[in-house]
Parts: sequence; structure tokens; C-alpha cells
Amino acid sequence: MGREKKEFAQRTALVTGAGSGIGMGAALKLAREGAFVGLLGRTEDELQSVMRDIEAEGGQGMVLVADVSVDEDMSKAVSTLFETTGRLDIIVANAGINGIWAPIDDMEPAEFDQTIAINLRGTYLTLHYGVACMKKTGGSIVVVSSINGTRTFTTPGATAYSATKAAQLAMVQQLALELGRYRIRINAVCPGAIDTEIDDNTHMRKRAQTEVPVDFPLGDIPLTGGEAGTVDDVAETIVFLASDRARHVTGTPIWIDGGQSLLR
Repeated sequence: MGREKKEFAQRTALVTGAGSGIGMGAALKLAREGAFVGLLGRTEDELQSVMRDIEAEGGQGMVLVADVSVDEDMSKAVSTLFETTGRLDIIVANAGINGIWAPIDDMEPAEFDQTIAINLRGTYLTLHYGVACMKKTGGSIVVVSSINGTRTFTTPGATAYSATKAAQLAMVQQLALELGRYRIRINAVCPGAIDTEIDDNTHMRKRAQTEVPVDFPLGDIPLTGGEAGTVDDVAETIVFLASDRARHVTGTPIWIDGGQSLLR
């Protein structure tokens, strides 16, 4: 018997924020299933490490060093990927930061702008350039949003972050209608607490001024008794949404949080 065909054979995927966390997990799984993966991010050594892991498993891809908030970077990166393979079938718009969490009157305009630039402008630029290529063949887009701004609003001082995550979901639902005629599906995953390093880059100020005390049941993630989810929990859902198994799913948020957001 011949080898079973891999699910994403002959397909090209672009994953932003692919150097670590959810982006890395999604990139590895897509590559294992046969996709040629464009690994996009700002830190080249992280991307090269992921590329080596992909190649060690017999996969293919390329490193694309770019800042998702910079127009010229994204134009060049997406065109390079498209010129290399001649197609773009899957986009995982994952790049993002937690940014500064602070009272609204304490948050500086530049701090607010940075979160908006990376999380929201970055998503726009990824889709702006990616969709132009994807219209030729159709495909699937997965935007990594969050439970914050879509189902929970209790994270102290996270106004800028929550605003970007709410806006990402609005973009997904708006574009589901716009892009359907091109056979492009677009969905959102909304993770809760996931065991990644993003919290290391979170800067919180004057928490007491924004926090509203709430008593939760023991373990605020019911499904796991309080344990955070894993990168694989999110990556598996991303891969499903990218696949033909989700062929009739578009404009849909999927909360990946073990029930966490239902408590709040």
C-alpha cells in the first residue's frame, strides 16, 4: 500500500508570530501534515529554530523576518512566500502582544498605540496582503483572538488588549461575508489561559485601581481544575479550522478555555 496523503500536501501556509507559543505549535502541526509553512516573526533565531524542527521531521518551509505592524515588511514577506510556492492557502494571524495593562488615565498614548499597531494593524496587514494572494485559490484564515474582549472583561487594565481582541473578532465576522464568494473561510480562536511565554511580556501597573474583586469557584478553569491549557490545545483547533473538515465553518469564534470564560 502507498503512503497516506497528508492533509495539507501541496498547500502553502503563512503563520505570523511563528517563533514561539501558539504560532510555533500551529506551524509545526501544519508542516507535519504536508504544508509548506512561511514562518513570520521579528526574531530570526527563534524562527530558524522552528525551521530546523520542521526540517528534522521532513517538512518544508521558509523563514520570513518581518514586523507585522510595518507595511513594507508585510508586503515583502507575503510576496516572497507567494513567489516561492505560487499559492497561499492558509493564514494563521497569530502575532500579538499583551502590552501594557493599566488604568485608562495612566496608560500613555504611545503604549496604547503599540498594542493597537501589533495586534490590530498587524492583523489587518496580514490579511490585506494575504487575501490578495488567496483569492486565486480560496482557502482558510484563522485569527488568534482571546476570551478577553470577546467573552470576558475582568482582566485589570487590559483596555487596549481587549479592544484589539474584540476588533479581531469583528473583522472575522465582517470578512466571512466579504470573502465567501472567493471560497475563503475565516474564523477566530479565542484562547483562555494557555501555558505560553506571552505573560512574561505583560506589564501591569496600578492593578488595584482597575481590578474588581470577584470570588470564583475553586479552580477558575472548570475542565482542568484550574490548570492552564496547552499550546497543542489551540494548535489542534487551528489545524482543524484550516482543513477541509471545517469546509462549512466561517465567521465563527471558538473559545478554547476549558469553560474559564463562562464563570465571568
